[in-house]
Amino acid sequence: MAIAAAALLAACSDQQKQQVAPPAPKVTVSRPIQRTIVDHDEYVGRFVPVETVELRSRVSGYLDKVHFQDGQYVKQGDLLFTIDKRPFQNTLDQATANLEAAKSNVTFTEADLARGQQLMRDRTISEQVFQQRAQAFRNAQAAVAANEALVRQAALDVEFTDIRAPVSGRIGDRRVTPGNLVTGGTSFTTTLLGVIVSTDPIRLEFSFDEASLLRYERLTRDGQNDVTGRGNTTVRVKLIDEPTFSHVGRMDFVDNLIDRATGTIRGRAQFANPEGLFTPGMFGRVQVPASSSYPALLLPDVAIGTEQARKYVLVVGEDNTAMQRYVTLGPIADGYRVVKTGLKPEDRVIINGLIQARVGGKVAPQEVSPPVQASAPGPQSE
Repeated sequence: MAIAAAALLAACSDQQKQQVAPPAPKVTVSRPIQRTIVDHDEYVGRFVPVETVELRSRVSGYLDKVHFQDGQYVKQGDLLFTIDKRPFQNTLDQATANLEAAKSNVTFTEADLARGQQLMRDRTISEQVFQQRAQAFRNAQAAVAANEALVRQAALDVEFTDIRAPVSGRIGDRRVTPGNLVTGGTSFTTTLLGVIVSTDPIRLEFSFDEASLLRYERLTRDGQNDVTGRGNTTVRVKLIDEPTFSHVGRMDFVDNLIDRATGTIRGRAQFANPEGLFTPGMFGRVQVPASSSYPALLLPDVAIGTEQARKYVLVVGEDNTAMQRYVTLGPIADGYRVVKTGLKPEDRVIINGLIQARVGGKVAPQEVSPPVQASAPGPQSE
């Protein structure tokens, strides 16, 4: 019985040892990715056309024809509207006839003045009569000049009956249908026929705060990118349904005055739009360089834990012991989180199995290399 009791106690002791010392949890570790990056600021902006033209007639008349489909793309010089030409053609014909009569009168008065010069030498007519003939010739020349101006104006009026696209872009719907009277001229009561907005290139307008402006100005003085437009800084934009900043443009303007009400200043970037993807009035999120390039360490977000307000990672030491490191995080770059402080390039960081590991406890690490994702334009804020 004593021997049996001793064997039973030994078995229980072994079972307790096994319960007290469980196997070390398996974790996946990796070294941080080292990369040179640039911080970026992000703003929400709205696309605006480079050129906007309201189509109005320069002459008044009845609209005869419309030569476009509502909403189509038009090129500069395309015929859009035609006003009834007949009254203006009649005015041109009349002005042309008057010009011919004036030219005929010039021919007659010129010949009459030549005869008067001969008669004046022969003292057949008085000097007063000769001066009258000279005056008649000058008046006839002036009448020709006036009628030529009338012909040119009448020809312009005939030309103005064809309303053409002054710029290339997308036209909206027609505001007037054929048969209606169109009021033209330069007054405020002219009839609006349609609106054309240019689409390629297109601009994105956005606002940023005073602190950001000062930071950009200091970067400029340090020889870095100039977002004020003088250096054509490269910026990127994404639309509301896109995951990445895939459209590249350039800053071309920053306003010269900060809005007192909002404390912001207006900036503008220009983008190519050959396929018409960007529409005036559409929202976009723009990414602007906000720092000089610097070396950074990057980790997957799953490797970062939270302890109240502080962020930390678990690092595996040489003896496979998990140690806690508090870190300062930056933006996301290439799908990874930038770690600004608290980490070294040679550290082995737990990227999978963070929940199973315990600070000060042993782990069974399996080292892997994190996959390098496709290069993104730069850091992105959350």
